[in-house]
Amino acid sequence: MAELDDIIHQPLRLRIMAALNALPAGSGLEFARLKKLTGATDGNLGAHIETLSKAGYVSVDKAFVGKKPQTTVIASATGRGAFARHVATLQEIIAASGGAK
Repeated sequence: MAELDDIIHQPLRLRIMAALNALPAGSGLEFARLKKLTGATDGNLGAHIETLSKAGYVSVDKAFVGKKPQTTVIASATGRGAFARHVATLQEIIAASGGAK
């Protein structure tokens, strides 16, 4: 059985990666939208995005829209692959426990 990805396995990072992987490759979510989807605080979400970014799982695009800063988070190809492997491992665990019927 494959190993769970320690970076993705943390609940908030798992929610972030799930939200980003639901989008087409190359598309991202604005920080405010991710915050709403995950229910995280600004600081907590920022810290977890930083962890994912350092691992190469997401890229962060910072721009200005008018005079307002806008941060967009995009899952990288590496991150998408890691997420797919993590989900497959979870599915293996569920199947081995007799939970998948």
